[in-house]
Amino acid sequence: MMKLYWSPRSRAFTTLWLMEETGQPYERVLTDISTGAQKKPEFLAINPMGKVPALQDGDAAMGEAAAICAYVADRYPQANLAPPVDDPRRAKYLYWLFFAPACIEPAIIQLFTKIQVPTSTAGWGDAAQVFDVLDRAVETGPWLLGDSFSAADVVIGSGLNYAVRAFKMVPTRPSFDRYIDRCAARPAFQRATAIANG
Repeated sequence: MMKLYWSPRSRAFTTLWLMEETGQPYERVLTDISTGAQKKPEFLAINPMGKVPALQDGDAAMGEAAAICAYVADRYPQANLAPPVDDPRRAKYLYWLFFAPACIEPAIIQLFTKIQVPTSTAGWGDAAQVFDVLDRAVETGPWLLGDSFSAADVVIGSGLNYAVRAFKMVPTRPSFDRYIDRCAARPAFQRATAIANG
């Protein structure tokens, strides 16, 4: 059985939601980051970065929320959370799956710290561009791949919920509100929220 190492009010919510979407049993290992539990040698053996979430699946161990979501979606194909490798939608799926850590998170940091980074050297361009691109992507909906919900929606939906609603770091837009509402209406999102609020 997979073990998910998590902590409330962290990026681990993304993986909690994804695990709930699979419908498969898993073990939750609460990791108290306020006491430094994520810096202990036994945790660092799973994720050397000393961050949650982390996942252990037999001999496989990994960190990084988007990577965990990609791995789990592929391990449980019956959950229909990832297009098959030969499906043309796989390209957009992978693009959006990694858009959150590669673009949304740096854009949030840019907005929060008010650091000006030349768009020519910033891998994410700039915050306005990131959220304009995301606005257009979720406007048509209902999901990033059209009618098919995927792990990419878990990663993007979680990131938007965090940025727009939980911490109000990013101004809301009508398309964001509608998309977050659709995400929050999913039973797995609601179960993950109940777990996180424990």
